[in-house]
Amino acid sequence: MPKTELRNPRSTHIDRMDTRSMLELINDENLNAVRAVGAALPEIARAADAIAASFENGGRLFYIGAGTSGRLAVIDAAECPPTYGVAPELVQAILAGGPACMTRASEAAEDDGDEGVRDLLAREPRAGDVLVGISASGSARYVTQAVAKARALGLVTVSLTCAEGSALSRAADINILTDTGPEVVTGSTRMKAGTAQKLVLNMLSTAAMVKTGKVYENLMINLKPSNEKLRRRMISIVQEIADVDEAAAISRLDAAQWNIRAAVE
Repeated sequence: MPKTELRNPRSTHIDRMDTRSMLELINDENLNAVRAVGAALPEIARAADAIAASFENGGRLFYIGAGTSGRLAVIDAAECPPTYGVAPELVQAILAGGPACMTRASEAAEDDGDEGVRDLLAREPRAGDVLVGISASGSARYVTQAVAKARALGLVTVSLTCAEGSALSRAADINILTDTGPEVVTGSTRMKAGTAQKLVLNMLSTAAMVKTGKVYENLMINLKPSNEKLRRRMISIVQEIADVDEAAAISRLDAAQWNIRAAVE
């Protein structure tokens, strides 16, 4: 049985705790997610380097997951275009049960391995792309069978799990293990396990984007002026890099058709 399914002795009597004590326990356990990610940094770095190399050679990044794991993947993929100015096709998330499962659970979807393969193939993956399979227990057949298929097709495959020696980790080229231990509420992997997954996904996409030139110093230089907040941020970035006032920054951006790179050259 994976650790994520074991009972946590610290929370055995959580139903008798006062609210403050309950929250302190949850917070303390959340720190284990951060520690687990820290222990996995060497493999996270391998995966990030593989993703960056894929991007540089015209490849794409796919995430695949079910339940919480899949929803976290959708969040990370959806944030890449507005943050880094990339096409939506560059980072794609495949969620068991489809888009409707972003707002309602369909727990049986994780058991359908054939559907996972079909959903992957619908994206027309090709050799050189990267697939990150995400499953806290590492046992979701929807994810595991898709990863095995991707590996056979020549994709670089990555597993992100909280369970050592899982079926998913055996199916992948690179294995990221975040050993977060038993949850405060037994089996509720939306808690520590989900927190660790979110942290890792942030690292993978951020590191790959930085390594492929989407960031200058620590500034997002590929932004698009799709709303007022991003427009103001673009003006601020040009002011910072070019050392000009607001009016000059706007003038530069207007002349460069709101392309930060061109505006600061």
